[in-house]
Amino acid sequence: MNSGVVKSEKSINLEKVRVTAEQYYRNGDFYCSEAVVKVIKDEFELDITDEIISMASGFPVGIGGSGCTCGAITGGIMALGLFFGRSEAKDEKVNKAMELSKELHDFFKGKNNSLCCRILTKGMTLGTKEHIDQCILFTGQVAEETARIISRELNYKLK
Repeated sequence: MNSGVVKSEKSINLEKVRVTAEQYYRNGDFYCSEAVVKVIKDEFELDITDEIISMASGFPVGIGGSGCTCGAITGGIMALGLFFGRSEAKDEKVNKAMELSKELHDFFKGKNNSLCCRILTKGMTLGTKEHIDQCILFTGQVAEETARIISRELNYKLK
């Protein structure tokens, strides 16, 4: 991991991760990408400031509202990078970050048939209950799967 310290012998409650991420979105505290980064940072007790959440602020609604890649998945990939990404040039850790990011991508695409926000929300009006409920679901799915991948890679127990 590049920054922050993870406590050893940690166990992670995946349901709590999912529910907390969904709550952040449902309550209007954070958008999808921000909620995923925040819950991973908090649940894994990373010793980094909440400024990391601000890095995820441009991704909601398919990257700044453009309807491209789902913000939840970009938040999950950012969170994976916190643990498995590189911070030094030519560090081979990038291979692990890319491998795990593809795993998260494939999970989401397999479950939802697309990563494109425009396709995922086709026929929905932005901000309606239907749209919000779907985004809450995606936020929870991604947060839970991201936590599962991180826990597996760090040999953490799951609750």
